[in-house]
Amino acid sequence: MKTYIEVEPGIELFVEDTGSGEPIVFIPGFTFTTEVFSEQVKHFSKTHRTIVIDPRSHGRSTMTVHGNDYVTHGTDLQKVLKQLKVENATLAGWSFGCLTVWEYIRQFGTGGIKSLIFIDMPPKSLSVEQDRDWVEGPLDDMAAAYTNYLRNPKGQRDFISAYATGVMVQRDLKEAELDWIVEQSLQTPYYIAANLFSSGLFSDYRDEAGKSSESLPTLYIVAEHWAEAATSYLSKLTPKASVEVLGGHLMFWEHSEKFNRIVEDFLEGKG
Repeated sequence: MKTYIEVEPGIELFVEDTGSGEPIVFIPGFTFTTEVFSEQVKHFSKTHRTIVIDPRSHGRSTMTVHGNDYVTHGTDLQKVLKQLKVENATLAGWSFGCLTVWEYIRQFGTGGIKSLIFIDMPPKSLSVEQDRDWVEGPLDDMAAAYTNYLRNPKGQRDFISAYATGVMVQRDLKEAELDWIVEQSLQTPYYIAANLFSSGLFSDYRDEAGKSSESLPTLYIVAEHWAEAATSYLSKLTPKASVEVLGGHLMFWEHSEKFNRIVEDFLEGKG
């Protein structure tokens, strides 16, 4: 079932809801859409109610100049789950989609959540202790991305293209694949992307990450390029969480079979 859910007057989120059984909800990252999870929908909808969401100003959801921050995205998620009558769900966020999950927990707690999956995102993007902590990247690089790239459509194209080839996948992308990845992002206008980028970079969900992993089964799947830093960081902040290492930032697309097996084992309590 493909549907639109109104989260406030004039703003609808596109949602794909397939399969039956215990629900698993996938939330894409910065400017990406439900399409990135096509292999997960195909796989998990055989055994689970599988829900994917375009956050506001992403994909087929309403483009709006307000609410482009993760506080609002957390509220939007609650409204979607409530309207769909989703209970006992596994929430799976990818990249900045993890911030949506943590913000949901900050606002509404962990009641009604069965388990949590965080795909390749530190709970705090920036740190002055960047050589010690798991962070999105050096402060100067993040500032340059915001000030030099997310200022016009070409800059956004260049930023996503470089990120796709350098961080998201480990193999050489075919031209059509790179075009598809870039086009995913460009559905969100650059001026909205800049808002989302800054909101994500200045978020700090270490408290939510630590506390939720104490009470709920929690899985982190992190990319190989920062596995050592991420594993060390999470062992201190979320010692009860399971941590798996796989591929690049888009590992669930590039290595979908391995990724799905990791998630399947976790859902079955084998993680």
